[in-house]
Amino acid sequence: MTPTPAQLIDGAALLDEVETFHRRFNAFPSEAAYVATVLWDAHTHLLDCFDSTPRLAFLSPEPGSGKTRALEVISTLVPRPMHAVNASPAALFRAVADDSGRPVILFDEIDTVFGAKAKDSNEDLRGLLNAGHRRSGVSYRCVSDGQGAQSVVAFPSYCAVALAGLGSLPDTILARSIVIRMRRRARTERIEPYRARTNEKQGNTLRDRLADWAKQVCDQVDGAWPEMPDGITDRPADVWEPLLAVADAAGGQWPERARAACVELVAAVAEDDRASLGVKLLTDLRDQVFPGESAVSTVEILHVLNALEDAPWGDLDGRPLNARGLSRMLGEYVTGKGTRIKSRTIRIGGQPTKGYHLDDLSDAWARYCPPPPGTSSDAGSGQSVTSVTSLPVPPLTSENEVTEEGACNRNTAVSPDTATAAP
Repeated sequence: MTPTPAQLIDGAALLDEVETFHRRFNAFPSEAAYVATVLWDAHTHLLDCFDSTPRLAFLSPEPGSGKTRALEVISTLVPRPMHAVNASPAALFRAVADDSGRPVILFDEIDTVFGAKAKDSNEDLRGLLNAGHRRSGVSYRCVSDGQGAQSVVAFPSYCAVALAGLGSLPDTILARSIVIRMRRRARTERIEPYRARTNEKQGNTLRDRLADWAKQVCDQVDGAWPEMPDGITDRPADVWEPLLAVADAAGGQWPERARAACVELVAAVAEDDRASLGVKLLTDLRDQVFPGESAVSTVEILHVLNALEDAPWGDLDGRPLNARGLSRMLGEYVTGKGTRIKSRTIRIGGQPTKGYHLDDLSDAWARYCPPPPGTSSDAGSGQSVTSVTSLPVPPLTSENEVTEEGACNRNTAVSPDTATAAP
């Protein structure tokens, strides 16, 4: 039955109420965080209207920053919440594929799953979280029929997921996430104590109204193409599209607030050093190691990088970056000729040693690095790299050798013995 005008729910007013409910119990770090969380709550009631669903990630450097409380409040506002602390991938596969209705997964203490101690040991779960970002996502598993025969079964993976944990997340999950960097509440920040016995019912009332409003706007939201803010493209656009569609359906100030929050939170992720260790390495090489140089030895590169105070290179899982690690990380990228970046034989002070050449790095700098400090973002990284690569580069004496004149002058302090032995 179509609701009469008197029965229609004011979406903007309802989202205002949901935001007020969050503000009672959650001390989020910014206005954008409240906007994103409220829109994420609402989008879980409209999941089948979208091609993708963003992961909502509450991350902090220290415990006691309100991450668990955020998930507790969210659990009262979303349909079929499933708290999944240390849940096994097998359990999650089956829960998401349940014909009775997919859950909204609320995964606390995610650092115990993807932290340094558990590194590379939960690839099944990572795959599920990545595949479930898309409505078409499935996970294939072998299932026994109880008689010893195995068959391949496709488990639907599409579901909404909110995560909370210390530190960061794997890059593939971060790229599919709206990231809220939580912090400990200041003494001047006042919130109400959350009591499940009373406050859960209040949240559930809002949840039911969100469900009714979702039915009301489902046709409007299904297949919508919300206008994206300038500069929001590719993966960030996929992440934010469902939330902007919800904001447009709600009306009022929500479309404007949603787009402002989108720009702010996407920019924050772009500035996050931990978003991509590889991009951080390329950027530090460009800005800290290679200015004015056409080739630099591996020894000097490691010396400069490991001495940077505000960079991770001096302590990667308890050890400084070494030549093997540098080679492995740079080998993930390719030169302008399409070959993997790798060290060459160069000459420093007349002595041969291993190092890297600007020609091999400039294409990766143009494609992956943000503009250098002091460079207009409108110019793009390609323009900034052109200014670097315009330095005269002497011709190579052979395919793998750089002449002494083209070598990095600062490396003359490296002793011949050290340089020859460098990996």
